[in-house]
Amino acid sequence: MDKILEGLISSDHSVPVKKAIVKKVVEAAEKDVTEEQCQALFVLTTRLLLLGEDAFQKQIGFQVLEAYARYHRPEFEQFFTKDFVLSLLQQGYEQLDRKDPAIIDYIHCCLRLLISCPSVLEIFSVIQVEVLRMVCERPDPALCARFSTLLSDFVQCIPREKSGVLFCQQLVRTISYFQCFASQERELREYVGQVTKVSTLLQNIWKADPTTLLPSLQEVFSIISSTDPSFDPSIALASLVQHIPVQMITVLIKSLTTDQNVRDASMTKALCRMIDWLSWPLAQHVDSWVIALLKGLAVVQKFTILIDVTLLKIELVFSRLWYPIVRQGALNVLSHMLLSFQHSPEAFHLVVPHVVHLAQSLKTDGLPNSKAFLLQFTELIHCMMYQYSGFPDLYDHILEAIKDLPKPVEEKIKLVLNQSAWTSQSNSFASGLLRHAGKSETGKTGLINLGNTCFMNSIIQTLFMATDFRRHVLSLNLNGSNTLMKKLQLLFAFLAHTQRAAYAPRNFLEASRPPWFNNGSQQDCSEYLRFLLDRLHEEEKTLQLLESTKPNVDTSSKEQESHSSEIGIKPEGEGTTLIERTFGGKLITGIRCMQCNCVSEKEEPFTDLSLAFCPSTTSRDSPGTQGTSEMPKTLCQGSVNGGSEVSETSSAKVPPTSVQFAPVTNDSPLSVPDLVNYFLAPEILDEDNAYFCEKCVSLQRAERTMKVVSAPEYLILTLLRFSYDAKCHVRRKILENVTIPPLIRLPVHNVSTPVQCSPTSFSSVQVDPAESSENLAKKLKPSQRDEEEEEEEKVRMVGEEELRQGDPMPIHSVHYVLSSVVMHSGISSESGHYYSYGRNINGVDGTQHPPNHLAIKDDPGNGPVEDSCSALSLSSEQGSALAPSSQEAKDWLLFNDSRVTFTSFQSVQNITNRFPKDTAYVLMYRRQELPGQSTNGGLLANGMRQSTEPPLQKELLDAIIKDNKLYLQEQELNARTQALQASSSSCSFKPNGSDDNNPPGSCGPSGGGGGGGGLNTISRLVF
Repeated sequence: MDKILEGLISSDHSVPVKKAIVKKVVEAAEKDVTEEQCQALFVLTTRLLLLGEDAFQKQIGFQVLEAYARYHRPEFEQFFTKDFVLSLLQQGYEQLDRKDPAIIDYIHCCLRLLISCPSVLEIFSVIQVEVLRMVCERPDPALCARFSTLLSDFVQCIPREKSGVLFCQQLVRTISYFQCFASQERELREYVGQVTKVSTLLQNIWKADPTTLLPSLQEVFSIISSTDPSFDPSIALASLVQHIPVQMITVLIKSLTTDQNVRDASMTKALCRMIDWLSWPLAQHVDSWVIALLKGLAVVQKFTILIDVTLLKIELVFSRLWYPIVRQGALNVLSHMLLSFQHSPEAFHLVVPHVVHLAQSLKTDGLPNSKAFLLQFTELIHCMMYQYSGFPDLYDHILEAIKDLPKPVEEKIKLVLNQSAWTSQSNSFASGLLRHAGKSETGKTGLINLGNTCFMNSIIQTLFMATDFRRHVLSLNLNGSNTLMKKLQLLFAFLAHTQRAAYAPRNFLEASRPPWFNNGSQQDCSEYLRFLLDRLHEEEKTLQLLESTKPNVDTSSKEQESHSSEIGIKPEGEGTTLIERTFGGKLITGIRCMQCNCVSEKEEPFTDLSLAFCPSTTSRDSPGTQGTSEMPKTLCQGSVNGGSEVSETSSAKVPPTSVQFAPVTNDSPLSVPDLVNYFLAPEILDEDNAYFCEKCVSLQRAERTMKVVSAPEYLILTLLRFSYDAKCHVRRKILENVTIPPLIRLPVHNVSTPVQCSPTSFSSVQVDPAESSENLAKKLKPSQRDEEEEEEEKVRMVGEEELRQGDPMPIHSVHYVLSSVVMHSGISSESGHYYSYGRNINGVDGTQHPPNHLAIKDDPGNGPVEDSCSALSLSSEQGSALAPSSQEAKDWLLFNDSRVTFTSFQSVQNITNRFPKDTAYVLMYRRQELPGQSTNGGLLANGMRQSTEPPLQKELLDAIIKDNKLYLQEQELNARTQALQASSSSCSFKPNGSDDNNPPGSCGPSGGGGGGGGLNTISRLVF
């Protein structure tokens, strides 16, 4: 039979004839055939299968072998033995090499025919050993795919136990040697199919024996982390990632990133090669692994690796966005890399030249998912342009290309950026020693206490939260200058853009500290605030004066405007300074002789109003009554650190009937409007404080009044809580709880005719180092006449009949919304701590997000406008704004030196009830214009209210980038040092969390802040 078959194959008969004869041969297998004939047929068919010249011969060999092996199983067992299989695998077949895939196919075919025979078990044992040897020889993808198919069908051939672990590791390494030289799509598909078969085999082994998984992954990392320049692992390894359980990502990444034996160079190589895997088609979860590793490295502060890899691979990742099959995974990685790389625009600017081309392609390629993908892509680009604004030459063409697509709101952009920064990554991977204090969830930056500098930190944060002031300071062109305003601008830029959780304002402290403030000692924050604003004002005035004295040069108006902006002068300000336009208001102080009704008026500027407590309040609530039965009836209001100590014993406040003000009683809690009304209420000058009337030419009893005639954009109110006890010769703190309304109405008198007095230039309160005591309340309410003041006053005679007709100045109300509150925690002026509350106010109308969150319930035109300050109610549908809702809780922030946390307005109002020693000291209100209401020359009229944060100028951006890089290096070095110490020390780590358990005003466990509500806490310094 074998001779017939062999002659038929070599004959020149037609194919139909040959097929007919072969059919007869196959049918003859059912008949009795001698053992010799079977063996001869098995040899012939084996030769045809392995060495057949064409597919027809191999087909004949397979048909005949299958028929005779089925009907003559014992004879086939004697032919296909373990020795024959071993010789095939080790020596090949005649001229056929042992590594030829045809041999594996032949063995696979014979095993299917022999599966029910006992002898097959011996063959399985041989194959287990031989496949391990073969895989160590690094077979090519075709051979590897063939025996992977064999092992998948006959799992008994897979090595077991230790040999199984070794087999998986060697198979992983074999995949790393796969190379694709395909130039046609068909060849590429074939290559991908071969790799998929091998990776599927590994997946089946890992499922059957989970102990082989971790060694396999360790081998993967060993391969991709190799720094051998002569070896470049194949990206075919990406095919394995989709078979690794996703829930193992956290465990494996933690193991990798915290392993001290892994060198940075190896980790860099591994990360770069994992990013290359994004090119592998059909692989799933590659982006998840890459992002997880990036986050893990950020947690352990390997910032050098992150920077190097991002700059090296960002363009490659971007290029993958052109290929739909890998596009989504590439965008996920690109988004994480760009959004986390926040210390510098360098990475983003590498891909900027390619953005427009890709956006245009996505608009026109017609693919079903391109539109949704384009929206994701443009949202990312908007976030990056927001983060690194100030490059119009780079961004203009991008904005033009995506102008028709939706833009994310600013709050969403801020949230995305805050959550994506390297310093904001979850530290769940890191051990206790490796955890670092990243920025808080608020996204705001704290200020490091440099030694009793909480007075400065609280004021700086308050000014920073004054949205219009901050934005205008950041928009000034001060390049090359060394002014105090430049230092404030740099400080604001760091607070807004640094990656540090807290910034150390050493340079600003040295530049802004009053000369009489001793370094490291306690100071008064309100005194510092006045000095700072005065310095900034005088500095700008000087620059304006120098500018005005320069000779006229024939230049274009554009050049003049540019030069003016360099020194901070705004043409629309008409010569006024930024401090005047932001915080400046005007008061008219009038003194009426009660003998002849002669009135003398003087207009004075102010930047803050110092609000005294009425004597009844101070005597009732001062803590200094220990050992005395009663307090003095009159107390002088002074500053925390050395205020005026001259008691105004001869003056008394008399609230007239025209001012709706009632003395505070126990049933009526004191409020900020009460203090403002007390400040504005008429005062009787009598006895030792009598007024010298020029008409009467003698000392006369007189009435002094104050009227606000120009309301500032930001109203600063200082509560004079520190009084001098003339009887005990000590300064005491008034612990009266003052209700702080979120909205107030300030009465402002319209000046119908110019005040007839000599013009006075704007002047903040000049603090004399020798006196260190003058405050604005004393300046606006002098107890004796000064000769220079007399010359500046213009006496105006008014008849008694005219006075009876009422105030010639019509009154209008100016509405204010609360912006910030500086709290003082402590029981005296010699001890305590400052911290502040700030509110996010974003809109140009003075509202916070969302718009009209605290809309004013007002009905202008109904009835006369009151000439007293009062709190405003909220509309009924928005009355819940004061409740600690999730949105409102995001609007209020607590700044306590380095710590910044979310809080609520309810917490601001109740802080003194919870901690009696924590009281409001300095308040800042922002002017809120009602719909249709004129700003009367305010910031809006001057174009000073900006709806968005201004772009950073190059000099500021360079400084921030430099410091951010330094910070990342510091964090990385610190993490390495701590890890080194942890590995060489057996002592346990105990994080110091005591500060977190203290009330907001506390600097430590024994401090005056909060103190559990008692009054017997030991005294300590202000810091």
